[in-house]
Parts: sequence; C-alpha cells; structure tokens
Amino acid sequence: MCEKLIFLDIDGTLTTAGSNVPPDSALDAIRKTQAKGNKVFLCTGRNYAMLSPLLVYGFDGMVAGAGGFVTVGDEVIFDCPMTKEQTEAALDTLHRHGVFCTIEAKDITYGDENLGDFLAGQGEGNSEIERWRKALSSSLNIHPMSEYDGRPIYKVVIMCLRDEQLDEARAALEKDFNFCIQEVSAHSCLNGELINRKFDKGRGILRICDYLHVPVEDTYGFGDSMNDLEMIQTVGTSVCMENGAKALKEISDIVCPAVEDDGLYKAFEQLELI
Repeated sequence: MCEKLIFLDIDGTLTTAGSNVPPDSALDAIRKTQAKGNKVFLCTGRNYAMLSPLLVYGFDGMVAGAGGFVTVGDEVIFDCPMTKEQTEAALDTLHRHGVFCTIEAKDITYGDENLGDFLAGQGEGNSEIERWRKALSSSLNIHPMSEYDGRPIYKVVIMCLRDEQLDEARAALEKDFNFCIQEVSAHSCLNGELINRKFDKGRGILRICDYLHVPVEDTYGFGDSMNDLEMIQTVGTSVCMENGAKALKEISDIVCPAVEDDGLYKAFEQLELI
C-alpha cells in the first residue's frame, strides 16, 4: 500500500473548539491509520505553544501558524515569521480603528487586554471565537499585549464589529497578507487572520510532500473553517466536518459527521484509511 499523508485541523475538526482533548474515536482512528503505515499531521492556525498539548498523541509533524512553521518529525523544514516592520504596521493600523488583536509568536501569544470583555458579548457558533473564549478563560499562555517584547510574530488574529474597520489595514497590508475572514453567525463579530502571502496551509502540505517524496494525490485534509480553504484546495481528498462552514462544505470532496459525532473515525473508515 502507498503511504498516505493525513492533515488535521484542530479546532472544530480534531477537537471541539478550544479543547486540547480529541474524542477517543479520533485517537483510535489516528493510531489505526499510523499502524497501516500512514502519517498524520496537525494542520492548524495555532502556533506551536497553543498546539503543543496535543503532541502527546504522537503526530508525525505539523503545519502550524497557518503554514508559517512546518515540521516533519523533529525536523523544522520551514520557518517564516513576519518582519518587525510588518508586525508594527499591522498593529498600528488595526488598533487605530478599534480592531481587537492577538499576535502569535512560536512560543507565546499576546492579546489586547480588553479582548475577553469583547468576546463575552459575541454570539455562538463560530469555532474560532469559541477557541479564543476558552483560551482566554484557561490562560493558555496568552499574555497581555503590553508585555510584547519584540520577538518574531507569525500571525495576527483580528476581531471587530464592522468590515470597514479593516479598510486602512487592507490598503496598507493586503499586498503582503491575506485577510482570511471567517463566516459569522448572526449577532457575532467579524473575525479572521492576517496570513503572510509567503505561505498558507496548502503550501505547508506541499512542503511536507516534497520532503517525504509523497505525491499530493496521496494526501487527505480535514477542516471546518475558511482558514482551511487552501488545505482543502490542495490535498488529493478533502473532507469538511458537518459542523463546518457552508462554503467549505460546497468545495470539499466529502462532508463527514461533526467532531462530537465521531466524524473523523467515520470518515477514516469511509476513505479506507483504517
């Protein structure tokens, strides 16, 4: 059997949003497919610090920071933080228009001090908003923005009430950064990420394929939100969770049950990965 490479988003796919504990069925599926000789990678917008609690489950590497930090086993094969000037320009233009921000270094995340109060007033049903709510309430290594010490930043997460709050930042930064805005439910805020145009989840997958000499046709990607778009567009077989964004379901090869309904295990069975 040819080796398959499987790429899993975390929040809303491998785990419920904001959790670090996958369902037992998902762990069973991962172990069974690895036993068949396949490799399983995390493919996430989380930085290394926020995904590290999941490494105890024995993944074969990661596409972290939406593609800015990529590993195979213990080998780092791609590492691309923002420049200092880009980080400063992003924070300056976004804060000027009241946009709430978190910035992610490899080993730590910084957030605006009043972000928790802002999130408390937002609606339900968005996996990224739920992730940040739980991360803030659990103090998962998110430090106040005032403590930022200038270390390299890979990604900026943005939250605001109106799209026009992003106009100046788009004008200044869109040539270098993709503004990946999530689908929002009624009564919820706009939220998304500034992702360097030098990378994305899809290109992270291709870097691993090249490193392991595995054709992209033998890859599988599982996601739920619009920051999984490039992964879904890149892999040989794409899977969206039932709890995922409508637009992502429409372009995925299959839609599997939600994470809470043993979706990964059922999809692995359907695709004969176990």
